[in-house]
Amino acid sequence: MQHEFNRYADDYRVEFARGLGPAMALVQSLLAQHVEIALFAVEFSQPDAPGLITMDCLHAVSSTSRRVMLYGWGEFKVNRETFREAQSEGRIEAALAVPRGERDEEFHTAITELLSDWAWSSSKPVIEAVQIVSPPGNAAAGRIRDFLDRLGIPARSYEPETPVAEQILEDVEWPDRVPTYPVVSTQLTGPMVQPEIAELGRRLYAMDDFDEGEIFDLAVVGAGPAGLAAAVYGASEGLATVVFDSEAIGGQAGTSSMIRNYLGFPRGISGMRLAQRARTQASRFGAKLYSARPVEGVEFATDGGLHTLRLADRDVQARALIIATGVAYRRLGVERIEDFVGLGVHYGAATSAARECQGKDVIVVGGGNSAGQAAVHLSRFARSVKIVVRRPDLSETMSDYLIREIEANPRIGVKGCAEIVDAGGSNKLEWVTLRDNETGAEFQKSCAGLFLLLGALPSCDWLTDDVALDDKGFVLTGRDVPMESWVDGCPPEPLGTTVPGVFAAGDIRSGSMKRVASASGEGAAAIPSVHAYLASIAPRVEPMDVAPA
Repeated sequence: MQHEFNRYADDYRVEFARGLGPAMALVQSLLAQHVEIALFAVEFSQPDAPGLITMDCLHAVSSTSRRVMLYGWGEFKVNRETFREAQSEGRIEAALAVPRGERDEEFHTAITELLSDWAWSSSKPVIEAVQIVSPPGNAAAGRIRDFLDRLGIPARSYEPETPVAEQILEDVEWPDRVPTYPVVSTQLTGPMVQPEIAELGRRLYAMDDFDEGEIFDLAVVGAGPAGLAAAVYGASEGLATVVFDSEAIGGQAGTSSMIRNYLGFPRGISGMRLAQRARTQASRFGAKLYSARPVEGVEFATDGGLHTLRLADRDVQARALIIATGVAYRRLGVERIEDFVGLGVHYGAATSAARECQGKDVIVVGGGNSAGQAAVHLSRFARSVKIVVRRPDLSETMSDYLIREIEANPRIGVKGCAEIVDAGGSNKLEWVTLRDNETGAEFQKSCAGLFLLLGALPSCDWLTDDVALDDKGFVLTGRDVPMESWVDGCPPEPLGTTVPGVFAAGDIRSGSMKRVASASGEGAAAIPSVHAYLASIAPRVEPMDVAPA
């Protein structure tokens, strides 16, 4: 293995130990020197303890490190089920065969992906594309950092008194000569004082803007998995395609720290990475994607005309539309908790905030897959993670693989039949009050981070009444559309709405599965219907009268 790991020696410090005892001593020494440990690679057979026990002990003292179990081919044949269970319980990220030749690219691909995931989610960025200057507890700085994380833009925060911050602030002209934070600085823009998310989206997510009068074949509203899939398939099949999202590209799925059940990614993939790859893929085919540019309204056309989207700065016209705006997290509705949003309270996973929870107690509210993924990610940093749900347990709402991983994680606990009713703190969240809904008892618990992933509210406020919705506000499509909107007794296409040329895909659609894979499938499946609609409105070409020769 010495030869294999020399491959990484230029970028990482590679250390070796034989056995649990020497390995623990080495790890504790490195941590005492404030050396970050990116990855453990442990052989299944150790001289003084089983490999999995060795891995558990090492991970207990360095919980952000990624874990690879190495095996020989004979060991795999006998212990295949042990490796599978270890991965499903979250005890290791990967089980890999010890390389038997000089070039084992499958092995190195897995190692590189795990190192990349660690570098992005657990370590400080090596290269800072953006620097954020702000005193501790600035809610706007937290929102900006989360937005940049979701876009995959490396950023780092500095307090105003630090040397880096003082150098940035030298060039700042304060409004009314009063320092106001946050200040965001990049090489492209210089320092910006209290920038809005929309401004950052325009200035950092650089893409050639479109002409005022440009007409698109397809406009997609929403850049989650459904919208990105529609963009990839639409643009790849020759449609002039544009995509708008009110926040970061990737949608709600883009906040997920790790999606493990998406087809083709056996070791999982973060929502940000998945969105980043889809964004690059769509752009390669010519789609134009715009982050932090919300659609504020729409004017639907009739008789095959152009639909018009209303943006803050202009109108955009397209022959066909796909509604893929997805859902937003439901607000908790407790006033005291709302006061701490950005100050320890977060709607969504807020992976950027996880690093600030090192050694602290945090709570995740919600019973869906997003909540489970957030809890697993937070457990790498926090001393304890408590999942709070109103149901008795997680079995009705969470995938089995996540439940098993949570049950096997000693840092995560589940409190069923409970809810958060109060919160408090001086300048940031310090405690919450939980109510036991079975007994009515209330008790206070220290809490440095509260992550609220509370189901879904459809993002349809920009639509007009022309698009029929169900009683919960989701878009009706296909045979679910009211029969009075059917044409000649026939319902719209399966993803078609009550407006010709307007389709819906993903979580916004009534009856959808609310899963990443199904959303991306629907986004792709909408494109044939778009083609059929465009063909139906194409102007007929009359045969020319040709004079006889």
